[in-house]
Amino acid sequence: MTQHSLNGKVVLVGGGAKNLGGLISRTFAADGTRIVVHYNSDATKAAADDTVSAIRKAGGDAFAIQADLTKAANVAHVFEAGKKHFGGLDIAINTVGKVLRKPIVDTTEAEYDEMMAINAKAAFFFIKEAGRHLNNDGRIVTVVTSLLAAFTDGYSTYAGGKAPVEDFTRAAAKEFAPRRISVTAIGPGPMDTPFFYGQETPERVAYHKSQAMGNDLTKIEDIVPIIRHLATDGWWITGQTIFANGGYTTR
Repeated sequence: MTQHSLNGKVVLVGGGAKNLGGLISRTFAADGTRIVVHYNSDATKAAADDTVSAIRKAGGDAFAIQADLTKAANVAHVFEAGKKHFGGLDIAINTVGKVLRKPIVDTTEAEYDEMMAINAKAAFFFIKEAGRHLNNDGRIVTVVTSLLAAFTDGYSTYAGGKAPVEDFTRAAAKEFAPRRISVTAIGPGPMDTPFFYGQETPERVAYHKSQAMGNDLTKIEDIVPIIRHLATDGWWITGQTIFANGGYTTR
């Protein structure tokens, strides 16, 4: 069986400074890849710098770039900068997202627009620019959410914003197939990171834990190996949304 090594590849990680994105950056770098660490705002700059520093101290190569990916021109700039810096791009992984738990009747137009821009628009143009810039035999992975398979309240703009990414993924998988670029989405369950806890009460955290194996939330350490597989020997998986959540939801 052909082995698909990461060694020598270039990986662009959207939201690659901390939490899941940060672990992806560091893990892939340890496999011999060079990393473009994207981060969104000044508030995340220190985390991006720490991730780049850790990669370099371990003998890897990385650089950080700041951009608001809700602007299509900024997405294009990030890909162009990464390609120019390293001479090419092979893998693009998008972890960018924002969660909001709020009833529909209380959601403002501004909140709706922001959630759609971050969760849907940014993902679309990330996939677009990956399709334009990745080398042949590239890999594109977008992080979505297991709430796409849930019947629940409160997350209309979060799950609703992530839902179009499934269709973007399927269309891109067909369109990029002649260049052997696989395109997938992965839907973790509620993750044990600050991204999740800010929206939930202790009682609801306990409920979410109760819905998965071992009465636990999804750990970022359990998601990274799946993304790594999709970028290597799992390259034949394309156009799919994979729920990796310990049985939290399924369909």
